[in-house]
Amino acid sequence: MPINITMPALSPTMEEGNLSKWLVKEGDKVSPGDVIAEIETDKATMEVEAVDEGTVAKLVVPAGTEGVKVNAVIAVLAAEGEDADAAAKSGGAAAPAKAEAPKADAPKAEAPKAEAPKAEAPKAEPAAAAAPKADSAPVANGHATGERTFASPLARRIAKEAGVDVSAVTGTGPHGRVVKADVDAAIAGGGAKAAPAAKAPAGAPVAAAPAVKAMSDDQVLKLFEQGSYELVPHDNMRKTIARRLVEAKSTIPHFYLTLDCELDALLALRTQINAAAPMKKSDKGEAPAYKLSVNDMVIKAMAMALKAVPDANASWTESAMVKHKHADVGVAVSIPGGLITPIIRHADEKTLSTISNEMKDLASRARSRKLKPEEYQGGTTAVSNLGMFGIKDFAAVINPPHATILAVGAGEERAVVKNGEIKIATVMSVTLSTDHRAVDGALGAELLVAFKRLIENPMGMLV
Repeated sequence: MPINITMPALSPTMEEGNLSKWLVKEGDKVSPGDVIAEIETDKATMEVEAVDEGTVAKLVVPAGTEGVKVNAVIAVLAAEGEDADAAAKSGGAAAPAKAEAPKADAPKAEAPKAEAPKAEAPKAEPAAAAAPKADSAPVANGHATGERTFASPLARRIAKEAGVDVSAVTGTGPHGRVVKADVDAAIAGGGAKAAPAAKAPAGAPVAAAPAVKAMSDDQVLKLFEQGSYELVPHDNMRKTIARRLVEAKSTIPHFYLTLDCELDALLALRTQINAAAPMKKSDKGEAPAYKLSVNDMVIKAMAMALKAVPDANASWTESAMVKHKHADVGVAVSIPGGLITPIIRHADEKTLSTISNEMKDLASRARSRKLKPEEYQGGTTAVSNLGMFGIKDFAAVINPPHATILAVGAGEERAVVKNGEIKIATVMSVTLSTDHRAVDGALGAELLVAFKRLIENPMGMLV
């Protein structure tokens, strides 16, 4: 029997990937553990290993193919003693059908949308059209095939109140799940019954947003002079960033807190620690075993602050509050085409030198897209630092499932008043964004004060 090799799911949220490169060719023999291809996800390029032993009979998906769905057949192996040509014919015949299945079903998914709200049949089509345009790659929800419709509890409640058939709404959430923004788009497009819609005062302010999202590519391009622009197609990373930011701002009630931290004591301690670093031999010669940055100390301070205020070390779910036992700090790293957030696990328990060296390694591999999914997924909070660009302060968008993110500005000399006298101090502004469902204003303030205390008394991070 021929053995089908399918596109693997390299992370829990992966739905498709780009087949960057084949490392084998037809006729090659492979064994379990052999690296056969490189797959590019939205965040990293990862190697794929063979699971079975056999001869490569057919490479179904050519190298460089984008948007290959998870579980689609990408190659066929002939088992030991099996004719490779026969395996290629039998295995290759089924492969395109599986790969094209989602496309074939796509038109069918639209049919129920037009018929679901019978009373408003003419208006249902604009509603259905508006939802897909709200996101670059919506996923059919499965109602066309009679499967269960997946929707968040909030989306179901809003749909029920507005008289919208949730099974007729295309979901843009993870794995096609219907979220609040999808229902809002359906209501704004006319998918709701007139009477129930009038009872929902929350529908009025939301209605304006989907109108902008509903603009087609042609409508947008008509606003610009022809020939004055070039079109750069979105890659997987940019699509994922856009989808997650829309999801975060649509579903998370952001609340912001800002304060200033004096850095003079921290900068002095950092200088002392770096000066005391032992020399370490390497292939490039001798170099200090570590070199702390201000950001390394910010990571440590944020982790320790979460341990000091454990109620803020949480994530929100519809059914329960997730209280974390460790402080895992994600750190935003800019890479070509977007950003990624590698995570320092158990940052509260690690020394500053360990955090520094681990962060340098993660950042280096992030820029070359060599991170493993477990190195950038999860975490309990995040830090975004734009101080190196001279940015004084800003507010960062929370990265689900986190309930907090700390935006760090530049350290600069400012005039401050101490004991009735004006003095010069190095001051850094920080802004904490919180998910108000999980971290209230007072709790967020307590967390930020704990962070400030550690930054201004940095010796506390060494004990």
